[in-house]
Amino acid sequence: MTTATKSAIVLLSGGLDSMVVAGLAREAGYDLIALTIDYNQRHRVELECAARIARHLDAKEHIVLPLDLTRFGGSALTADIDVPKEGVDSGAIPVTYVPARNTIFLSLCLGLAEARDARDLWIGVNALDYSGYPDCRPEFIRAFETTANLATKAGVEGDHFTVHTPLLDMTKADIAREAARLGLDAGMSWSCYDPSPDSKACGECDACRLRAKGFADAGLPDPTIYA
Repeated sequence: MTTATKSAIVLLSGGLDSMVVAGLAREAGYDLIALTIDYNQRHRVELECAARIARHLDAKEHIVLPLDLTRFGGSALTADIDVPKEGVDSGAIPVTYVPARNTIFLSLCLGLAEARDARDLWIGVNALDYSGYPDCRPEFIRAFETTANLATKAGVEGDHFTVHTPLLDMTKADIAREAARLGLDAGMSWSCYDPSPDSKACGECDACRLRAKGFADAGLPDPTIYA
């Protein structure tokens, strides 16, 4: 596979982080294969945002894969559990954590990567300005990359996979600045966990708080329309 034609599998949720990761992968010279998981999440408006971002970044393929995690439940995003609006306790894993989500999603990315003869997986995990999810930590990413190269035909034959996490050590302000530097309209992305019936961001959930603070800290206008 030549440098000019290498492909990246980008986990594209429709959020700000995933949009910036996709932009960085394109900037690095990859053809984009975007994977969006429709897990019947509460904030389904992000699926429309993912489609818009994929088109804007000229993804050569955009797969929206249905995987109904409401059958599992266990999260405010996949069950009838209220999304916290008063902030989250420091050091606690909030109820918006979806059980094993990034492990499940990266496994799907890995299967797609091997099927498409791609060896680079890009994901927008962040370990600074985030909600305390265990599957956003660098040790998880390292462990998954090891697993990827043990569990696949390509990996055991020496054609190794790499999991790219360029946002891992960025603040949300850094990520907002990267979106601006890449010329990406942050208004295309979606962060809110609990949108209003008319698809406005609630402005009170942890995702909204982190997003608003990021733009404020970066000195950039927040394009989000809040309820």
